[in-house]
Parts: sequence; structure tokens; C-alpha cells
Amino acid sequence: MSDPTSPTPPVPDAETLAFLQDVLELVRFGDAAQLGPLLERGLPANLLNQKGDSLLLLASYHGHLETARLLLAHGADPELFNDRSQTPLGAAAFRGDRAMAELLLGGGARVDGAGPDGRTPLMLAAMFDRTELVELLLSRGAELRARDAAGASALDAARQMGAGNTAAQLAARLEG
Repeated sequence: MSDPTSPTPPVPDAETLAFLQDVLELVRFGDAAQLGPLLERGLPANLLNQKGDSLLLLASYHGHLETARLLLAHGADPELFNDRSQTPLGAAAFRGDRAMAELLLGGGARVDGAGPDGRTPLMLAAMFDRTELVELLLSRGAELRARDAAGASALDAARQMGAGNTAAQLAARLEG
């Protein structure tokens, strides 16, 4: 229950909303050249959209490495998760973007970082048959036996999604 004495945040005016929408578009399209000066002038690197997506999560999801690098340089938190428990590293794992995953790990993302649902980047990579990402995450210390909030492991997730390559990859690791 919210505190009735807390002031309600002000509702942004139309001009502010339009500006925020423009910022989100810059990130979605990877326009680091235009985003950089805004960050230099104080735009919060951890700005969130209405779904809780951080600018870094959007850059990661859309595969914009230079934009993600810029956001990290300006203090973006690689561990922020959105309303669906998705993290920037989870987005890179889902997309199979090794370069982005390496950037995020180098920028402070925890290899097993997860939101409230407990789903780790390894689980996402396994679900979507991203063998290269599974290997990268395991080499960086991802916990092979971790379980999400529902009790499923990365191997369980791969099998449930019919991701045969990562299921075989993970099963071999568990046996070895």
C-alpha cells in the first residue's frame, strides 16, 4: 500500500513526453551520435520507459553495441530489470548477441543476474538454442544447476522449448 502522505510525481507535459519518446527512438535505432550529447548534458543513463525497460536494455535488445557502450560509460546499470524480469544481458542472450554479452559482462553485468522470476541469461540462451552464448556464459561462471522461481533449470528450459542443440550441450556438461 502506498503512503498517502507521499506526494504524487508530477505528470510530464506533452513536450517532455515527446522528448522522452525521441530519446527512446534514438536508443532503439542506435543513434549514439545524437544520444551522447544528451547524456553529457545530464540525461539519466538509467531512464526507463513505461514498461520498465532501461535504455541499456533497449540498446541490448536491438543490438546497438556502440549505444550500449556509451550508456555504460555514462553509468547505466547493467542489472536493471524491466516489468517482465528481463535484464540487458538476458536480452543479449535471447538475441544470441555475443559481442553485446561480452560488453555487458565487462561493464558489470552479473553472469547469473536475474529479475524476480529467477530466469538467468543462461536459461534464456538455452531456451532459444544459442549455443555460442551458452558456452560464453558457462566460461564466465554461469551456474549450470541454477533454477528459476518455478524450479526449472537451463536444461529444463531448453528441453521445454525444443532447443535440441543447447539441451545436448548442457546435458553433456552435466554428465562431464
